Amino acid sequence: MKICPGKSILSGIAIGKIFLYQKKEFQVSRRRIGEVKEELSRFEAQRKRAMEQIEQLYRETCKRSGKAQASIFQAHKLLLEDTTYLESIRNMIRSEQVNAEYAVAVTGLLCSNTFAAMEDSVMRARSADVRDVSGRLVRLLSGIEETRIRLPDSSILLADDLSPSETVRIETEGLLALVLKNGAANSHAAILARSMGIPTLVRTDVTLLPSYDGMTAIADAVEGRLILDPDEETLCAMREKMRLFLQEQEGLRSWIGKENISPGGRRIDLYANIGSLKELDQALYNDAGGIGLFRSEFLYLGRDTYPTEEEQFLVYREALSRMEGKPVTIRTLDIGADKREPYLDLPEEENPALGCRAIRLCLKRREVFATQLRAILRAGAYGNCSVLLPMIVSAREVREVRSLMDEIMQDLNARRISFGHPRLGIMIETPAAALISETLAKEADFFSIGTNDLTQYTLAMDRQNPELEQSFDVSHPAVLKLIQITVENGHKAGIPVGICGELASDLSLTGRFLEMGVDMLSVIPSRVLSVRRAILTA
Repeated sequence: MKICPGKSILSGIAIGKIFLYQKKEFQVSRRRIGEVKEELSRFEAQRKRAMEQIEQLYRETCKRSGKAQASIFQAHKLLLEDTTYLESIRNMIRSEQVNAEYAVAVTGLLCSNTFAAMEDSVMRARSADVRDVSGRLVRLLSGIEETRIRLPDSSILLADDLSPSETVRIETEGLLALVLKNGAANSHAAILARSMGIPTLVRTDVTLLPSYDGMTAIADAVEGRLILDPDEETLCAMREKMRLFLQEQEGLRSWIGKENISPGGRRIDLYANIGSLKELDQALYNDAGGIGLFRSEFLYLGRDTYPTEEEQFLVYREALSRMEGKPVTIRTLDIGADKREPYLDLPEEENPALGCRAIRLCLKRREVFATQLRAILRAGAYGNCSVLLPMIVSAREVREVRSLMDEIMQDLNARRISFGHPRLGIMIETPAAALISETLAKEADFFSIGTNDLTQYTLAMDRQNPELEQSFDVSHPAVLKLIQITVENGHKAGIPVGICGELASDLSLTGRFLEMGVDMLSVIPSRVLSVRRAILTA
């Protein structure tokens, strides 16, 4: 018996036989061509075929896993229409007079390496998409056709890694689990595996030996391990563990697809809070109706310089594209207080939670703020986007942001760059904002109540102080009263009001929020189904 640790990206347990999948590699030769025009025409013809194949994969994945997961292939189609990618291939064919498959292979490698070098782990994972699309083009140009991956019954597929296209070509009837030696938790292959409900391990410490093919194994994606050739005692213990796990999961997953309507007929939107594209996968898996809070500061933390406009645009566009028209609310940079990096050169403050943070900092550093807003506005052309402003305490701040956004839109329009027209929302995080919410409602398209900071400022308690943990009451009557005031003033002005703080997932208050008239609750992805159950049974 051999135990190989791995990282679980979809919990579950499977007992079956190893199916060892190894890719057939082929070399792309460089050759000089005679007619450049003919080679460009050949490339264009196969690019169109690749688009058709990807469209077919999109339709298949829609049927199998839903539109959210199928959007992976929409991203592949975007690459096949990307001017930079395509012109790089065409220029190489023209200038070096080389065959198209070689030009595609070289360009694909360069683009893939560019993504792989990015600091953000999700953007690094996109390098696999470039390899996938480029590999498809090379195969088509070389006359190599794709085949389905058929597995025997009760198989645990073991591979080095899988591209999204390979994942979709797997005949899942006999597939119990997926185990990858490499792979990333936020890769598209992992997203598809999750959507198919298949227990999955990545970064597994296992050597792909031919002798493993057909061997009995256990994919334990609860503990995060692959057990090869288990003994009888281990098999018995894992069968019982699998039975209990399935029993526990059955109840919660049954709430997927249900509308968020209480027994009294009150409907409420149920969204997810995320801080990265990786968490977006979890939101989709847990059937969130949208993203109620996208914490954009993750793009600014853990690095040495400000993220560029293009870096931010790619991340925001990815989120909007993959949500397939569902709402995505991007909170503008909320840096300061406990979120600091040396390159930000933030001032030392006696009380940083009460200092130059969030919108206050952004309005002082307009160039940094404008860069983020440009990225968001450009990405807004790809989906249902809203902008959320943190730490607002006056109508003047909102008007300043609107003015800046108008300037950016005029500039983008003059440069003929596509952009969206996102709704502009205000976070209600201070007693001041709640108490003047009637005035603020005239400046905003929606309110989102951040209960973590609202509680901190209402109770005058540092939420980071462990000595105050027992006294930090997020459901204090004063906090609930401020929420009620905000809801009433928002509705009086005809705008929706949601809650995106920790309090939104407090199941003991779900019924209370329904009575208040709260329009939206946004919670961490893993709590979506629990809150839905509470809404439907309130």
